[in-house]
Amino acid sequence: MTSRQQGRRAVVTGLGVVAPNGVGADAFWKATRQGVSVLDRISREGCTDMPLKIAGEVRDFDPHSVIDSRFLVQTDRFTHYAMAAADLAVADAGFRPDPEQPYAVGVVTAAGSGGGEFGQRELQQLWGQGPRFVGPYQSIAWFYAASTGQISIRGGYKGPCGVVASDEAGGLDALAHAARSVERGTDAVVVGAAEAPLAPYSMVCQLGYPELSLSDRPETAYLPFTAQACGFAPAEGGAMLLLEDEQAARRRGADVRAHLAGHGATFTGASRWKESREGLAAAIRTALDEARIAPEEIDVVFADALGVPSADRAEALALADALGPVAERVPVTAPKSGTGRAYCGAPVLDVTAAVLAMEDGVLPPTPNVTEVCHDLALVTGRARPAELRTALVLSRGLMGSNSALVLRRGERP
Repeated sequence: MTSRQQGRRAVVTGLGVVAPNGVGADAFWKATRQGVSVLDRISREGCTDMPLKIAGEVRDFDPHSVIDSRFLVQTDRFTHYAMAAADLAVADAGFRPDPEQPYAVGVVTAAGSGGGEFGQRELQQLWGQGPRFVGPYQSIAWFYAASTGQISIRGGYKGPCGVVASDEAGGLDALAHAARSVERGTDAVVVGAAEAPLAPYSMVCQLGYPELSLSDRPETAYLPFTAQACGFAPAEGGAMLLLEDEQAARRRGADVRAHLAGHGATFTGASRWKESREGLAAAIRTALDEARIAPEEIDVVFADALGVPSADRAEALALADALGPVAERVPVTAPKSGTGRAYCGAPVLDVTAAVLAMEDGVLPPTPNVTEVCHDLALVTGRARPAELRTALVLSRGLMGSNSALVLRRGERP
């Protein structure tokens, strides 16, 4: 996060969540700190006979209750989640943009695939009934930038807008991109990621991932850092955050919930998990250097936790390489083992959990995991109290990206 204007620092003031274990930050955090696992058999139409059986579905979400119908017909499920989460984040921050300053607020999202469900529906109509039955919104609803565009249009946000089209690590990279915008002069940025990969077309595409878990039992489908690890269970949903300039946030009396202190990113290649050790360690070191903190100051790590033995081992070794002797005792957690891995949305949900964990002084557990086969102080069983000032969030993508983000606890009144 370079080119910072004098005195400007990006802080988190609002959290919005649409996740398999809850809609809204409060519901999400209650389930996360209790270690609730919501992984279950996929129930979506057209998906029940696929080899992929277990995932994290968002079940308690009605887009018609929170999004105007004129926007719903233009958009895919992944954008419905993002728009709803963005509204929740802005409301959580108590933020009211100045209508006279529309260029002061930007939007950044990350997306791994775009609107597969909408695209499939339109393609079925094309081949089943003809081109006259394809709607005009097919040209935009599938687009990976659709969520950024729709949030911008609905909110009247005309500041710096963008999309990080990437693998899972793009969720953290989007946050770093938004933080740079704030540090360079933008008042606020709505930022995050949400995905909707549980449609037949999307699921067929995912079946090419060797890291995908094909277990048919919810309790064994996603067991990172264990001898029984057999891949990851996918998930839908995600989170949006509101980032603001710290001084502007304090002037309006907002709660400063966390500081985005440092970020690092590298690339080591698709499914090259042994090589990801070096790349992830480099990203961690860069994030620590940018945050100007020592490894000893990390109080908790929210792990990438892919659930693939070689990838899990590489992550544990990367932590040892980057943190040194403290790596064996710093608490590590992976709440996503209870919800599934929501691609670009997964690390943003981890960031949300990290902010809430630091506020409450609680280490959330890693659901379903009991016996760990790596040299990690993995939090299992129940949540436990802890003094948390600094969190490290990690993410790696199936296409080879590695990202690390350092968060510092805010100072709420």
